[in-house]
Amino acid sequence: MKQLLKNISEPVLRLLIHWAYPRFERQEGYTSYAHIFIHFFLMQKIVGINRSVPWPVHFTSQIIEWQKIEKGICCDPGDCKGVYINAHGGLKIGNNVEIAPNTVISTVNHHKRDFRKIGYKKGITIGNNVWIGANCSILAGVTIGDNVVIGAGCTIREDVPSDTVVSQAAESLVYKPQPGPHEWDYTTARLM
Repeated sequence: MKQLLKNISEPVLRLLIHWAYPRFERQEGYTSYAHIFIHFFLMQKIVGINRSVPWPVHFTSQIIEWQKIEKGICCDPGDCKGVYINAHGGLKIGNNVEIAPNTVISTVNHHKRDFRKIGYKKGITIGNNVWIGANCSILAGVTIGDNVVIGAGCTIREDVPSDTVVSQAAESLVYKPQPGPHEWDYTTARLM
């Protein structure tokens, strides 16, 4: 009976999922359509969390400016729990890229002297066959090559060459003085 129900529901769910997620392209056997329906479709398309994103996104993840994301196949940015992606500066992701839970990808930063303005570094490019571990931060202006594994907890501030494994070293933070005053004086601004 269970197999009969599966044989009937899978083709219907397949049509529904591909209609709801036009940019969903995964390898056969990745997961079942019933799993996608239960874990993504209900919260995303019915409740409305990340509704406009055309690929499955977990309801605890947040995708800002999804229209500026170019993604390959076997890659659904935000399908893990707690992923935050700000694609305002443009995000290009290759094929077969996995982004683990609680990862932050920010394609823009604020200006150094006026936090209301966008900084100069923009965009992120991620190559093919990349694994980004849990609790990572990928900062604006970075290019990550092909065949890269980024270990859990890494903060990527500079380019990562292809065929590389990145892990977090036990280093301390470096504090550099910032010359010049802040550009915006919040004490003189008119507030709403």
